[in-house]
Amino acid sequence: MTRVAVVGGGAWGTTLADLLARKGETVTLWAREPDVVAGINRDHVNAVFLPGAPLAPALTATTEIAAAVGGAEVLVCAAPSHAMRQVMTTAVGAGGGVRRATLVSVAKGLEPERLNTMSCVLADVCGPGAPVAVLSGPTFAREVYDRHPTAVVTAAREHDVALRVQELFSTARFRVYTHTDVIGVELGGALKNVIAVAAGILEGLGLGDNTRAALSTRGLAEITRLGVALGADPLTFAGLAGMGDLVLTATGAQSRNHALGVALGAGKSLAEAQAGKATVAEGVNTARTAVALAARHGVDLPIAREVAAILFEGKAPRLAVADLMERELKREQWR
Repeated sequence: MTRVAVVGGGAWGTTLADLLARKGETVTLWAREPDVVAGINRDHVNAVFLPGAPLAPALTATTEIAAAVGGAEVLVCAAPSHAMRQVMTTAVGAGGGVRRATLVSVAKGLEPERLNTMSCVLADVCGPGAPVAVLSGPTFAREVYDRHPTAVVTAAREHDVALRVQELFSTARFRVYTHTDVIGVELGGALKNVIAVAAGILEGLGLGDNTRAALSTRGLAEITRLGVALGADPLTFAGLAGMGDLVLTATGAQSRNHALGVALGAGKSLAEAQAGKATVAEGVNTARTAVALAARHGVDLPIAREVAAILFEGKAPRLAVADLMERELKREQWR
């Protein structure tokens, strides 16, 4: 039995906490929201982020981060990417041996200010020697909760860390593969959200299958191009954290990023598209962050650049599509 702290009470953090609790692990979930914590402890339901989904009775929740992380052997870091540094800094300050725990990032985004991946954030906060893994792949939280067969990948620089995480999370319905390409797995999980926003925009514009296929293919090329520039293995992007997650998020009806894109394509502003949403569409912040990261490394991301222009500069989606189509003609392969 492993003592696990899940830091972040959104749909994904709650789903993973439930999965581990049903396996028999000792799991405590930390959430900011008192109503989320009260609902889990009293009714065994996260009515805000995972409504209608009864949770394992053994799962407990708290708003006190020290109580969640104290003595934990594994910390599942499920805070949104923009909040990861602050939340985990608080967790480390709360003590309880956080620096000795295995850290598993399940957030799919980049740090806006420093342009870091989540594994870099965790290494900064917890020290370079901290055992850090990332867990990514094509997952809708509700389908994992409903025990739909799902495959994901966990990556760590030390293979034994990845093996530890694989063993912890694997079930008969949740298959975990291992990898050592941490940057590739992280970038695949983060940047596919930007392409998913773009795919939604195309749907909102009423464009068809040809356009979506072109976007997905060229979007994967962008992700791979930046990943290789940062030292990733290009083959990683043909796997679960690359193509697998991209296909799901760019086409699935449950995708928050895709849904936001549909609203933008239909003529709504970013503020209007986000209004009333309790959940975070990671592709919004990631679009701008990815463009800045690519510029730092001399990599061109035309789709991400146009998505950022639509989101933050008010560019008309149809003009963005036209500008992409009318760029200088090029070879398909960049190498």
